[in-house]
Parts: sequence; structure tokens; C-alpha cells
Amino acid sequence: MDLEKLQYFPLALPHFSLLALIFLVLVAWIEVQALRSAYLSMGLGPHAALILLLVSLAGSYLNIPVARLSGEQIVSGQEVWYFGMRYVIPEVISRPGTVIAVNVGGALIPGLLSTFLYLRNRLWISAVIATIAVAAVCHWLARPVPGLGIALPVFVPPLSAAAIALLLSRMDAAPLAYISGSLGTLIGADLLNLDKVQGLGAPIASIGGAGTFDGIFLTGILAVLIASIFGPSVSADDRAGGQGARAHL
Repeated sequence: MDLEKLQYFPLALPHFSLLALIFLVLVAWIEVQALRSAYLSMGLGPHAALILLLVSLAGSYLNIPVARLSGEQIVSGQEVWYFGMRYVIPEVISRPGTVIAVNVGGALIPGLLSTFLYLRNRLWISAVIATIAVAAVCHWLARPVPGLGIALPVFVPPLSAAAIALLLSRMDAAPLAYISGSLGTLIGADLLNLDKVQGLGAPIASIGGAGTFDGIFLTGILAVLIASIFGPSVSADDRAGGQGARAHL
């Protein structure tokens, strides 16, 4: 398969533009300093967090192929509606089968950031419990969609992650929500359903891509909002450190 065919935005333009609009609203909010303490409480400078979210949004275009499944004739060059969201099935000319790929913006970056937050905040047990709980919810609600792969209602990851994180620890709710929402979705919806992908006629089954990317991205947004409401107060020294980090970014 031509590698260029693996690179495409997972959502149709109107819905992808909606995510971009939400991101821009968040940028404006941070620039008026409403959420600066929230990012500092998560261990990230405000501009560093924005860069990560922006890279995640842009990285959703990139898929890294890792395997191929043989199968029936693929469906391509179409759009699929699922729970009010319109997902893109790329136009691919190749032999029948499904390429298993890892999405950069929806899997690689959230996975690395989740690992950072897990180690920095020392959420040894609570993050594991939260991730297992979110993974169970996502696995229960995820559905195989012909031509697309595995899909999940968009608000399931952020809302389930937020509820579970707040139940476990209000002080650490923001990093818990991001870790459990990201990893729980990837594990419960994508990885545990890989056995259902074959035979769906999907040209590409992207882990963290179409079907789950929107939920993972919104989890990052919601984690910031949780931090702004329930996060611990940030000291003057921490704020100064955040200002210094901002000056470098």
C-alpha cells in the first residue's frame, strides 16, 4: 500500500473543524490566564500544554502502519456516521485486507503524556484503577463499524474518565482523568477489540484514530477544565516557575 494513503484526518472536515474551534477557544481562555494555574497543577506550563494539544490535533493526520490483516474487499473513499459524528474512510487502492496502524495524535502522543503524568504525580495505584475502570466502560460500549473499524460514542471517554477520577481523588483528578481517559480508551476500545476488525472491510484500523480520536482529544480538554475547578491552589513560586517556562516557549 502507498504510505501516503495512510495519512488522512480521521474526521470529516466539519467535525474536525469543531475540534479545532474548541482548541482555539481554549487558547483564548489560557491567554487571559483563566486556566494557567490548572496547567501548573498538572505539572505542565500553559504553553507547553497547548503545544501538546496542537501537536495531538495535527498528529491525527499521521498513521504508522504496524501490521496487516487479510480479509474481504475493503470499503474506501466514503464517510461513515456514528453517534452524530462523521468519520472518514480514506480512498485506498490495494489488495483486500486491513492495515493496523498507530495514530500519532490519538495514541502515541497521549500515551507518552500519560506516562509523564503518571510518573510525575506518582499515581501508582489510583491511575491503574481508573484506567481499568475506563477501559471496561469503553470496551462495553465500543462497537465494530463496517468500513471504519472500532468506534465509540464521542463523550464516553471524557465523561467516564472525569467521573472516575473525581471519585478517586479530587486533588489529582486532572492527571487521573487524562491518563485513564487516554489509556483506558486505547486499551478498552481499540486494543481489546482488534480481534473484531478483520472482516469489517476497513482499509485502515488506526489505534487512536478514526472512531476514538475525538473522544481522546476531548479527554485532554476536559482534564484541563477539571484541573481549573478542582485542582490544588498553585503557590506564588510555582506561578513564577510557570511564567519562566512560558518565557522559554
